[in-house]
Amino acid sequence: MTIPNFVLSNGVSIPAMGFGTYPLRGPEGVAAVRSALSLGYRLIDTAENYGNEIEVGQGLRESGVAREEVFLTTKFNREWHSVDGARHAAAASMKRLGVDYLDLLLIHWPNPDQDRYIEAFQGLLALLDEGIVRAVGTSNFKPAHLERVRAATGASPHVNQINLTPWAARVPSVEYDDAHHILTESWSPIKPATILADPVVTSVAAAHAATPAQVILRWDYQHGRLAIPKSSHPARQAENLASFDVTLTDADMAALDGLDQGESRVTDSDHFGH
Repeated sequence: MTIPNFVLSNGVSIPAMGFGTYPLRGPEGVAAVRSALSLGYRLIDTAENYGNEIEVGQGLRESGVAREEVFLTTKFNREWHSVDGARHAAAASMKRLGVDYLDLLLIHWPNPDQDRYIEAFQGLLALLDEGIVRAVGTSNFKPAHLERVRAATGASPHVNQINLTPWAARVPSVEYDDAHHILTESWSPIKPATILADPVVTSVAAAHAATPAQVILRWDYQHGRLAIPKSSHPARQAENLASFDVTLTDADMAALDGLDQGESRVTDSDHFGH
């Protein structure tokens, strides 16, 4: 299946759905990445903290898909929140992945207690200038964090990856991202699993002969967001991709939007990070 693309603010194309790899490790992780790529996924998302970059790289090599056809994303931890630290983190991730460049490198959490995420972003910008990464971004950053980054560097990330579902629509973050040409990326878009039994979700799914997961993923796409669902099962991987065959009505979208319960359902990145 061919996945549509979004275009980042620097002109780089990025697949409109990716494959999340947490917490896939070992042979299962290798097989899951290989399967996802064989089905048509072309964005793979990993992180230093997942402990599976070696498996992701092996899965990529075993898939037979050319490196340049795959948009590879990884993230680094608070230990590397400095200009030189970002460079070290990128080099270490590339070594584990077995690649010589990254498509997207993210600061995994802002860790405001440490207050060095601006330096980390400055390090990302240096890597971008040198062509070591094609795009740079943040993960779990709130508007206040992003505003500090913009004020200090004059630049915005190309992507901000946040936990976002119909139960936690993250409206302030999405509105900020949209206003500053930052692509919002949804991690764990169909978690917790109980969201798949939400009566509104199941009703919309029944109306379209779709699965609840497909409805949520399509909701993300129609809002202009990139979702990165994870599954080790090839049948579910294919099911998630088939969400592009579903089209939701304005009424469907409004009903799903109405499920938002605010920020209470997500981890507060002012107090958690690694």
